[in-house]
Amino acid sequence: MQLLFKIGFLPVSFWDVLDIVIVGYLIFQLYKLLRGSIAFNIFTGVVLLYMVWWLVKQLKMDLLAAVLDQFVKVGFIIIIIIFQPEVRRFLLFLGNSTLRQRSQIFDKFLRRNFGEVKSSEKEKRVGALQSALLQMCRFKTGALIVFSNNANLEGLVSTGVKLDAEISEQLLESIFQKESPLHDGAVVIEGSKLRYASVVLPVSENSTLPKHVGLRHRAAVGITEKAAVSVLIVSEETGEIAFANGGQLEQQLDAERLGEILNENLN
Repeated sequence: MQLLFKIGFLPVSFWDVLDIVIVGYLIFQLYKLLRGSIAFNIFTGVVLLYMVWWLVKQLKMDLLAAVLDQFVKVGFIIIIIIFQPEVRRFLLFLGNSTLRQRSQIFDKFLRRNFGEVKSSEKEKRVGALQSALLQMCRFKTGALIVFSNNANLEGLVSTGVKLDAEISEQLLESIFQKESPLHDGAVVIEGSKLRYASVVLPVSENSTLPKHVGLRHRAAVGITEKAAVSVLIVSEETGEIAFANGGQLEQQLDAERLGEILNENLN
């Protein structure tokens, strides 16, 4: 084993450094997933319980140690049950990152060997979506557009109306008009199609979200916490466009940033 340096009597190798970096990265991602939620307080309580259990064992407080030992033995199962949504989000984060890397490699292979695949159709869809969003922004028409990104939305889109329609500026604007029976909810885009409309999304309970954001923004963040999807939001109050991804909210998008997001999320 290659020795890098010593800290006093403690030898440190390359694998020790790599081990610390990986564990630190995983803890940081876990913190990002839990922060601002009730689950973070519960997690802090679990950590404190383990610390107290270790302390009473060191102090030979046998009765209290025996009681706490019963909790610790089933602690892993309790954590999985309590943090089921957060564990799911963490696994989705890992899986989504891997799939995106593979997708990028596959896209590069296609471009290198077969040229740009249907680039003109994609540009047309991006243009239609961008025009529709900017128009809704101008007239303060509230909108929610979910990009499935190949995620499994079974159970999350059961409330929606199936469309299977081509993406067009006129269709999107008509869906989100207040007089439309489909305006109340989200539109889901899968691949190059408008698959569903009037979809009810789960609302986020993240307390770190800005106080001024309404139910539409919280629903957008909520679905990105439960599935590896991205969401564009048009505010009915201000007309501003926002973007939700991975439980985070990016506000006040300009036309350039909007174009980047559409190119990244549309097939």
